[in-house]
Amino acid sequence: MIAADTDSSGFAPALLAWYDRHGRKSLPWQSPRTPYRVWLSEIMLQQTQVATVIGYFQRFVDALPDLRALAGAPVDQVLGLWSGLGYYSRARNLHKAAQLCFERHGGELPQDFAALAALPGIGRSTAGAILAQAWGLRHAILDGNVKRVLSRYHGVEGWPGSTATARTLWQHAEDNTPHARIADYTQAIMDLGATLCVRSRPRCGVCPVASGCVALRDKLTAHLPARKPAKVSPTRATCMLILRDRNDRVLLQRRPATGVWAELWSLPEAATPDDAAKVARAAGAQFDAVTPLASFVHVFSHYRLDITPLLARTKPLPQVADRDDLRWCDATEFLQLGLPAPVRRLLQSLPETN
Repeated sequence: MIAADTDSSGFAPALLAWYDRHGRKSLPWQSPRTPYRVWLSEIMLQQTQVATVIGYFQRFVDALPDLRALAGAPVDQVLGLWSGLGYYSRARNLHKAAQLCFERHGGELPQDFAALAALPGIGRSTAGAILAQAWGLRHAILDGNVKRVLSRYHGVEGWPGSTATARTLWQHAEDNTPHARIADYTQAIMDLGATLCVRSRPRCGVCPVASGCVALRDKLTAHLPARKPAKVSPTRATCMLILRDRNDRVLLQRRPATGVWAELWSLPEAATPDDAAKVARAAGAQFDAVTPLASFVHVFSHYRLDITPLLARTKPLPQVADRDDLRWCDATEFLQLGLPAPVRRLLQSLPETN
């Protein structure tokens, strides 16, 4: 870590004064600020920007307004409401955590840190953010925005994902968290990272804590926080089979319970175009020929997937095999299901048939 000769005791007061003038105070989960709404927003905001989350959040709470509604909802409804936000394990964990709240915590989110952090999808930082914003309890947070702010302000070198660097950042997060106005401070430090202390071209000239920032002092804002060590992402390939019956329904297949897009509805897949007929027969359908559509690439965090769509018209009266992971859906039906974003876009882009 770079040595700092500045006193960080003014960090929270300066940040709160800035928040009073410029902070975001009209986000939909802030009014009413219930534990359920705070929790839902924190899960949605993991790896997703506020501007994207707002619409999804409102749609979700309109359909499932409280913990009881979420716990009792079918998983397909939860995934359908989440569809397009990505990282679908967040939605499955949200659903499971709601059910566990009724099994273990009397139908409420627990206020105990350990109990809250033990729920699926709620780690140390998310638990702290929920407790701080929903109940005003003094807990530090360390999401991506906060890591960037603290790395720069305190001159912390090293990739924040490494154990040693994370330990140092957590200590700074704990030290900087004030003993009053916890909810406001938590929102303020997230706002600072999201609006001023951004990755590229940070707005240091209007930053409320610029006077104590080591990275600004030492001209290191472009280098802190350190980036994750480079790693070449492997590329995989698949063919997605778009089987249409004479009523323009499409055959969907539920993904396995583990792995990429777990439990979402998607399209049957084949390793190569030559394998497509075999896949169709296994699903109880047959076709005469396929029409390859334009290939595209979907990028995951750990690999790239080359997707070749194959469009085929089934022979009359396709019969789905006796399996609960297959279903024929028209456009209205599949829009209500949890679909991976690239599959949803692909289906919505299909040409109309006569």
